[in-house]
Parts: sequence; C-alpha cells; structure tokens
Amino acid sequence: MSERGHRRTQIGVVVSDKMDKTVVVKVDRLIKHSVYNKYIKRSATYKVHDENNSCKVGDHVQIIECRPLSKDKRWNLKQISE
Repeated sequence: MSERGHRRTQIGVVVSDKMDKTVVVKVDRLIKHSVYNKYIKRSATYKVHDENNSCKVGDHVQIIECRPLSKDKRWNLKQISE
C-alpha cells in the first residue's frame, strides 16, 4: 500500500488517442450470469492522462487511479505493456 492509500490499477487497450495528453482506454471484464452461469464480457471506457502523448491506438496499457484531473479524467498512465 502506498502512502496515499490504495489506488486501483487496471489493464486495457487504447481505443482513441486524438486528444492532447489524453487517451481513451477500454477495459474488459468477465461477469458470471446469475441464472445461466455463463460468463459475459462487459467493458468500460476511461479517459487516461498521458503526459508525453506516448500511447497509440491498440497499445495494451496499465492505468492507475488518481485524483480528478478534469471533468472526466480520473486515471493516470502507469506503463505501456505492448
């Protein structure tokens, strides 16, 4: 645990890099259906702060939760996996 408390991390894929210092990351997760016991894919998109504009569309990235940086941005880029 860091000195600022527990910050969530997630892994996703960059789907848009058209903004300045911001990328949109799609994070997929699997949930189990309560009746049919099948796994269903759910996804969420997050706006992520990318200070150096280093991400491109299709990159696999790890993101970390941070303080609100703008109206929609609450995540920072931690590292680029691929």
